[in-house]
Amino acid sequence: MSNDDTWLKTLIILLIIAFCFIIIFVIILAIIIIKEKKDAKILKERMKNRQAGRNGEQENDVQVTKAQVLYSPESILDFMDFEKIEDNMIIQKKGKYLMVVECKGINYDLMDEMEKISVEQGFTSFLNTLKYPIQIYIQTRTINLEKSIVEYSERLKEIENLKNSLYTKYENLLKNKNSSKKEIEQVKYELVKQRNLAEYTEDVIKDVKRQSLNKNILGKKYYIIIPCYSFEIVTGEYDKNEIKNMAFSELYTRARAIINALFTCQVVGKVLNSEELTELLYVAYNRDESDLFWLEKMKKAGFDELYSTAPDAIDKKMKLLNKQIEEKAITLANEKISEARRDREMELIEKETNEEEFINKRARELIEKHRKYIGKEIANSAKIKLESESTTKMQNGENKEENANDVVQEERKRGRKRKE
Repeated sequence: MSNDDTWLKTLIILLIIAFCFIIIFVIILAIIIIKEKKDAKILKERMKNRQAGRNGEQENDVQVTKAQVLYSPESILDFMDFEKIEDNMIIQKKGKYLMVVECKGINYDLMDEMEKISVEQGFTSFLNTLKYPIQIYIQTRTINLEKSIVEYSERLKEIENLKNSLYTKYENLLKNKNSSKKEIEQVKYELVKQRNLAEYTEDVIKDVKRQSLNKNILGKKYYIIIPCYSFEIVTGEYDKNEIKNMAFSELYTRARAIINALFTCQVVGKVLNSEELTELLYVAYNRDESDLFWLEKMKKAGFDELYSTAPDAIDKKMKLLNKQIEEKAITLANEKISEARRDREMELIEKETNEEEFINKRARELIEKHRKYIGKEIANSAKIKLESESTTKMQNGENKEENANDVVQEERKRGRKRKE
């Protein structure tokens, strides 16, 4: 047996051993993967069973179709952070209750140093007394002057009716011979008073209407949101009404404590009722339309939904784009008008500066226009005279400039006189 045959046999044996190792490694890897998949499946089934056990009480037997989920009011309410508003509380899902305290701010910058220190100490004590979390919420609203206009208009009608009745009474007293002078003067005084009040109210309405043209009048409202969870107060088995009553008692106690603590900071607070809470949430979900479709107006119109009344995003974008186009068009038009005015001003300045030249040019045009009537020789003679006069004026102007320059140079040569 040669060396080549021995080397070939050794190589074949090594290849067979390597192939056996690869097969064993693949088998072990497959077993591990199958085991991991099996364990993951078992764990997933256990988690699914736990979740099904937790949500078993909340599941309903009624199956809802996809169309009903998409278009039913209940599906819209799923996007809201609250379930309902009842007993001056916002009732959220998962047993959370909220009560809101509205605060009227103070002008801290106008206070003196002692008042500022007092407010800071009061606010520090307020923070130290807190034993539960709160949330401070600031809501920016457009001041709705339409309400004020409606109220003033109704008040004006009452004043006008009273004024008319007093005027009738005053006329009857004048016609009645038995009326005393004191009684007539008293009715006259009331009549003048109501007339002046009516005129003042009309002026106020006009002023408010003029201010309402400016839509950038904004105001801020400050709120403190107090939460309470059902697991904080419930220690036994109670129904929903009992839990709600206990939550109301706890929240009202917390709210009164916060109001009393803020009073030391000269901040006045009050608990919002259900209607005010509805308005708060309505403005939060309808920021753009709340100044037009305010809550009282909606109630009178018969609205009972609190869904968002904001326009479609494309419509809002189109409206914003039209506004930008209008503003840019106005800016461009003003720029071009300014440029045209500058051009006219430059033209005027040029004509004022070269008035003689324009006069001579216009005179030559008139002579040329009426050449057939005045004759060819007279027209040529007149044009020659115009050219000679313009040349003489130009020379005189140049001589004046030269003389002026000579005078200036002479004065520079002389210089100032020396002091003796």
